[in-house]
Amino acid sequence: MPTLTYISPDNKEQTVEAELGHTLMEIAVNNDIDGIDADCGGGCACATCHIVIPQDYRKIAGQADEDESSLLDFLDNRTIGSRLSCQIEMSEELDGMTVKVLHP
Repeated sequence: MPTLTYISPDNKEQTVEAELGHTLMEIAVNNDIDGIDADCGGGCACATCHIVIPQDYRKIAGQADEDESSLLDFLDNRTIGSRLSCQIEMSEELDGMTVKVLHP
């Protein structure tokens, strides 16, 4: 099974098995990842699942659509590679990726 590593806001690393077809937010919630609150349940409405995708995986993860980008624009800590984990579905191509979790 593919794996993902999450780096929490306090720099703790946690590697988890990542079920294909689930969003990175669902995987994080199912594994109690610190910093992923998912207040809206994955509806792209709250930005409490903010992560940073590493450069090597950005093309694979895709770009934020207009709704996601608008939400990210409201965050003080938006950076290159910022995405909402509720908008990225796990695939084989993302196996082994490490993401940084940011507080909204």
